[in-house]
Amino acid sequence: MRSWFRLVIQTIKVFLLFMGCTLLFYYGILWVSQEYESYHRYDEPQGKAVKVFQMEQNGGNSVSWIDRLILFYREGE
Repeated sequence: MRSWFRLVIQTIKVFLLFMGCTLLFYYGILWVSQEYESYHRYDEPQGKAVKVFQMEQNGGNSVSWIDRLILFYREGE
């Protein structure tokens, strides 16, 4: 009878430890999610920012999107 009682106590301890770690992980994920949700990554840049990409005009001919895609795959950037 005594060993059965110890087994139940040990099972309850493991269950409580598991639930505690699960809740800690869950609320940690919620906290990280809230942090990144409030991060505005598409805002206008501050300071002396410059536009990085600009379509080139080659003597009146504009580069088509297919040419840009082929260049992307060829250069790997």
